[in-house]
Amino acid sequence: MNSSKTAPKIDPKFLELLVCPLTKGPLQWNSQRTELVSRLARLAYPVRDGIPILLPSEARSIDLDAENNPASGG
Repeated sequence: MNSSKTAPKIDPKFLELLVCPLTKGPLQWNSQRTELVSRLARLAYPVRDGIPILLPSEARSIDLDAENNPASGG
């Protein structure tokens, strides 16, 4: 058995069904952080053990400008 950890993956068909619970907008998969991102709500929902936690209380706020331009941070 290989014990190396790989980043979990989200089935693209499953991702099409998921929406942000606040905005009802689409979610984007961020494999580096293993989370689902709602750009409209500016929230990132964690995925734990392959299960999306779509609770606003569990989501972290994100700054889309900072994430799109990491070099511009001061």
